[in-house]
Amino acid sequence: MDFNLPAVFFAAIIPSLIGFLWYSPMVFGKQWMDASGLTIEKLKGGSVLLQIGFSLFLSFMLSFFLQYITIHQLSIFSLLENQPGMYSNPITNQDYLNIINKYSTNFRTFKHGLLHGTTASLFFILPVLGITSIFERKSLKYILVHLGYWTLTLALMGGILSAWMKS
Repeated sequence: MDFNLPAVFFAAIIPSLIGFLWYSPMVFGKQWMDASGLTIEKLKGGSVLLQIGFSLFLSFMLSFFLQYITIHQLSIFSLLENQPGMYSNPITNQDYLNIINKYSTNFRTFKHGLLHGTTASLFFILPVLGITSIFERKSLKYILVHLGYWTLTLALMGGILSAWMKS
């Protein structure tokens, strides 16, 4: 089963699109700046192109990894990797082909991807963000603003990856 590179690239754009809206003054920008101790003056500086470029690179990494959480069929190869012939040519391995032919479309919906993106946010992002925030002495408001962003972002990314990826 190959992954769909256009889907991974498209999903990688989602954090920037959501972030542009989420952290704008119209939505949670003021709350985020207050909770972070930031001001407009502090945000002016640095290379915007470098920030955007690095953000897109990290978003691509996230999107690439998220497909393995949302698409169960991508784990089939790892399940069978010790079977004879898997390393030489998995496409001709009959066990692999039988499983893919039978189950390739199971759980391949936008809704299923939303579920896995949301749970990834709650079980990966929240603990990392929470632990970091505790030691940086950040407020609950800070955690909730970022958690809301990542929950929405990963849910949409997961939905797109799950629905768009084809076997």
